Amino acid sequence: MREKIARFMYGRNGVDHFTRFLIYGALIFILLDVIIGGGIFYAIGLAMMIYGYFRAFSKNINKRRMENAKYYRIRSKVVGGVKNWWDRMKQSKDYCFFRCPSCKAMLRVPRGKGKIRVTCRKCGNAFEKRT
Repeated sequence: MREKIARFMYGRNGVDHFTRFLIYGALIFILLDVIIGGGIFYAIGLAMMIYGYFRAFSKNINKRRMENAKYYRIRSKVVGGVKNWWDRMKQSKDYCFFRCPSCKAMLRVPRGKGKIRVTCRKCGNAFEKRT
């Protein structure tokens, strides 16, 4: 039996991280439909499940690799943004965070210093802020 499955899957994409994300997301949407109802969550979950299995059994490996790479790019932006936000929340007791008006870089200054002159390390722009 294992040999038959191995022969069937030869030359196919298989389960990568994006496919795993789709299938787990589909299960979550289907569970939401069971809890909340309405049918829209079930439809979204079913569509995600079908697309996940389509990706797993697809023979167009190059296209699936490009989709997986795009998933990784989007995921790294989201995870990095959440991580930066979490770090700022942990440091918010001791520091204030500002964006540079010219280059939009995030700047960290000590809290409780009153009105101070902040100089951006990225572009050199100086501006005054209250901490």
